[in-house]
Amino acid sequence: MQSCESSGDSADDPLSRGLRRRGQPRVVVIGAGLAGLAAAKALLEQGFTDVTVLEASSHIGGRVQSVKLGHATFELGATWIHGSHGNPIYHLAEASGLLEETTDGERSVGRISLYSKNGVACYLTNHGRRIPKDVVEEFSDLYNEVYNLTQEFFRHDKPVNAESQNSVGVFTREEVRNRIRNDPDDPEATKRLKLAMIQQYLKVESCESSSHSMDEVSLSAFGEWTEIPGAHHIIPSGFMRVVELLAEGIPAHVIQLGKPVRCIHWDQASARPRGPEIEPRGEGDHNHDTGEGSQGGEEPRGGRWDEDEQWPVVVECEDCELIPADHVIVTVSLGVLKRQYTSFFRPGLPTEKVAAIHRLGIGTTDKIFLEFEEPFWGPECNSLQFVWEDEAESRTLTYPPELWYRKICGFDVLYPPERYGHVLSGWICGEEALVMEKCDDEAVAEICTEMLRQFTGNPNIPKPRRILRSAWGSNPYFRGSYSYTQVGSSGADVEKLAKPLPYTESSKTAHGSSTKQQPGHLFSSKCPEQPLDANRGAVKPMQVLFSGEATHRKYYSTTHGALLSGQREAARLIEMYRDLFQQGT
Repeated sequence: MQSCESSGDSADDPLSRGLRRRGQPRVVVIGAGLAGLAAAKALLEQGFTDVTVLEASSHIGGRVQSVKLGHATFELGATWIHGSHGNPIYHLAEASGLLEETTDGERSVGRISLYSKNGVACYLTNHGRRIPKDVVEEFSDLYNEVYNLTQEFFRHDKPVNAESQNSVGVFTREEVRNRIRNDPDDPEATKRLKLAMIQQYLKVESCESSSHSMDEVSLSAFGEWTEIPGAHHIIPSGFMRVVELLAEGIPAHVIQLGKPVRCIHWDQASARPRGPEIEPRGEGDHNHDTGEGSQGGEEPRGGRWDEDEQWPVVVECEDCELIPADHVIVTVSLGVLKRQYTSFFRPGLPTEKVAAIHRLGIGTTDKIFLEFEEPFWGPECNSLQFVWEDEAESRTLTYPPELWYRKICGFDVLYPPERYGHVLSGWICGEEALVMEKCDDEAVAEICTEMLRQFTGNPNIPKPRRILRSAWGSNPYFRGSYSYTQVGSSGADVEKLAKPLPYTESSKTAHGSSTKQQPGHLFSSKCPEQPLDANRGAVKPMQVLFSGEATHRKYYSTTHGALLSGQREAARLIEMYRDLFQQGT
């Protein structure tokens, strides 16, 4: 393996060296998505001058991915701004006139069908029959009543009985089934339809939670996720516009694209007087950063380590460059942490953080866009929902690989057609989504067409003229779409994941405590004084900080959660150095 070179303060750069002597910290942000950009922007606005953002991919945005085809923009990643009352993403987009409201209430009646508040969802069976509207409404009311019950266990500290297995899916399926079976007014045929609809609704719910199955989502922690009140909104010009707004004001040289990280060597000052101790690696032992976005950049700084400097953290990049830093903000996805935490951090992570990574869940939710020459659906239809009648008694949402398509819960109609054309957006999640990602476009288009023909009862539906789909599960920089509280995990695990390293006595109490925020407000809880040696020989606090949607206890899985988590970690450093500067350090 080629020798790695260090990137430090050049001996010919007296200004940089002077800033170091005055205590100007160097901060490296790993990942340039909403969390990483928010952190970098907050630091720069508060006067931090030595900030670098490393983005593994070739573009900013991370799990925001807007694709322009013709005159329309399609979202392979984040699509909606969920709630408006105090949502920082909403306020950022609203101030620039980017928004279009898609729902009226706090929750969409159509659950996942948020493209339009007009029209109705058409529930179709695999026998080509449309389920009557009154049956759908009756079932929807029943399901939503039980769904609301799932929130009560956390909110009111209700005990979870053993029968539910602490699972949202198990509890919901059994509760809804019992109520359907005990209804004296429904004939058996109607009961069978409603029982089959349970599975379809749980598939939709799994796509919303980005879990393989709702059976894997914790019932006792389900109510902790907090919904911001107000309408849902889409951005016709693309969610990437929000990313671009967030990146405005960040100098181009701050963000380095195509810069994956192999390893973070922390606690270096106490382990070695100068430079990192880098162990040789084999060819297969590579780590990748999952960035959440990025903007143009310059070549990395050259030069050698200043012989008088000691750095607590060194970031080792895949290209062998070594970047020393005082602090590193890690925004990689939970999926990447799960796969690579053992080699991504040297020394290894504390036991409780590793346990939190294992306990928390992240799954894959993918979209399949199909564009047709002409619509075969009626103007009143805003979605086609697939109900398999033979799943009325099923207790699992897992299918063999060859039946992966059964996990597709339905297709939404993109509205208005004047903007999008005649396009359907399908949803699939879990292990079946990973199987779909391995198929080629032709095979997926063929299977989706056959399903549409089967469920509509129309054998003449033509194949789509174009297909576009996401592949978040197999992307090495993400390994999933977004996080959820898995059975056996809780909000406490989210906080453990977010706790900075190293754990000092004060950080165990301060940084391990709740860092709750109100939407739109920068986290500003004052950090306690930390042990800091003037010669950088003592343990320096907050060497490695953690950000990203999976680290926000109340807003995990959301874009506003990602943004707020980036601001939260920046605020820790801003507060820390504000105190130090006041002391004349």
